[in-house]
Amino acid sequence: MLETDARDRVIVALDCDRERSLELAHELSGHAAWLKVGMTLYYAEGPEIVKTFKDLGFKVFLDLKFHDIPHQVRGAARSASLAGADLLSVHGLGSGAMLAACREGAEEAREDRAKLVAITVLTSMNQDALSEIGVESPVAEEAARLAKLAQANGIDGIVCSPMEAHDMREL
Repeated sequence: MLETDARDRVIVALDCDRERSLELAHELSGHAAWLKVGMTLYYAEGPEIVKTFKDLGFKVFLDLKFHDIPHQVRGAARSASLAGADLLSVHGLGSGAMLAACREGAEEAREDRAKLVAITVLTSMNQDALSEIGVESPVAEEAARLAKLAQANGIDGIVCSPMEAHDMREL
């Protein structure tokens, strides 16, 4: 395994409003390299919040969990990449075509395209929640299936619960 700066091993989630996120960014400057911008902050502030954090010297994980028809996901990945995001999330459940379109959109935006991670099974979901939406396979099996689909369609990594992390490394 390559040695990496400890600051690159943690992504700090800014699940708060603009004012608090800027306070935290200033406090974290020099201590953390990555900030996560989720839906709440991004939808309130738009692409400008990504640029703001980039200008402060941070790498940005834009965690919007794209999940739509391939054409829309391609455009969303392109736009998010143009905003400066370094890492983007996409739902693995959206199909191989949607995952491939996500990668294509990121590639269209910049030569040094944003990296992509696919969400396997949301960490808030258990077996009952999966069954409720018609997925009867065990959580670990579903996570593995979606991880393989993501890999087959050019996605760089996955997001899974700690319960599946060991098996995903093996996979």
